[in-house]
Amino acid sequence: MPRLPAAVIGDAHRNSIAWETLESLVDVGNRMAGQDGEEAAAEVVAEAFEGASLQDVTMESFEIPGWWRGATTLSLPDHDQHYGDPHQLFALPGTPAGEVETGIVDVGHGTPEEFDEADVEGALVLASSKTPDDYDRWLHRREKYHEAADRGAAGFLFRNHVEGCLPPTGGVSDADGPGPIPAAGVSRELGHRLVRYCERGEVSGSLDIDCRNEMTTSQNVSARIGPETDQEVLVTAHYDAHDIAEGAEDNGAGSALVAEVGRLLASVEDDLEVGVRCVTFGAEEMGLRGSRHMVGVADLDGIKAVVNLDGIGGSRELGVDVHGFDGLADAFEAASEDLDTPIEVKDDFVTHSDHWPFVRAGVPGLMASC
Repeated sequence: MPRLPAAVIGDAHRNSIAWETLESLVDVGNRMAGQDGEEAAAEVVAEAFEGASLQDVTMESFEIPGWWRGATTLSLPDHDQHYGDPHQLFALPGTPAGEVETGIVDVGHGTPEEFDEADVEGALVLASSKTPDDYDRWLHRREKYHEAADRGAAGFLFRNHVEGCLPPTGGVSDADGPGPIPAAGVSRELGHRLVRYCERGEVSGSLDIDCRNEMTTSQNVSARIGPETDQEVLVTAHYDAHDIAEGAEDNGAGSALVAEVGRLLASVEDDLEVGVRCVTFGAEEMGLRGSRHMVGVADLDGIKAVVNLDGIGGSRELGVDVHGFDGLADAFEAASEDLDTPIEVKDDFVTHSDHWPFVRAGVPGLMASC
């Protein structure tokens, strides 16, 4: 297996360029899709690509349904309680504005089986962010939200199961605009209180969400390295983030790493056998919109594989989900053995990041995370 020269590996360990790119991304502040900060973050990535001497640095804009946060409140008239502070709850991005006054129904972890046991029609559904330990796969937030909406729920409350954390966030928008029902994340503490109230009997709630939904633009940032071959390998990440967080691990680190991979490969460009395109997508958190746009306009026959970096930097244990593509599994297993570096190769289907539109279109793709 070809190896990078020792000097390049040493440079990767020694320099602080990737870290400085990450700092620049989080210093932007709000990188919400379609807002000013996201465009500023795209400029940061483009400058990192240019500083790495990558070729054909391009920013391609595309239209998306945008979302701007307003106030969110939850009232429990039966208990004379009112919640509106952001450490207690806030709207999930992509929710429609609106007010829901109805009973609260707890569906536990929000598995299909738990929905089957509950009558959620017209209700304000309460679901945990946790997937049961014995469940055969991870359940994404969107699955629980759309399960509630499809069964006739009037609203959705997504409670955090992680100790010491604030309300969970995450997009719930549909392909062409806001999701079907108002939705908010609630803190672990408030979520547990609502569960207790539901266990004692019927609970009424009034959820009021103020937000703005209108069309705006996002952009993908790309550059290339290596020979002009019939097919390219894409190394990808998303640079957008939520408006209530730094977005360092999800996914500023991934974008910084894409730029660093490009920089390192540029130093051995003449030895590459296939062209490599570095791409950072916009609007991932609002429904994989940047990658979906690229799939819609790119020549997919010219893409050999997609290596997508999302949630990189949380630990030292690297894992890749290969979605049944044996060639990708073989490549990473060989690299793991040859470099004596543990890599967990999994054949799971992960549908919530930017490799997925490519995989659905038949392009070999994986998600790497740690």
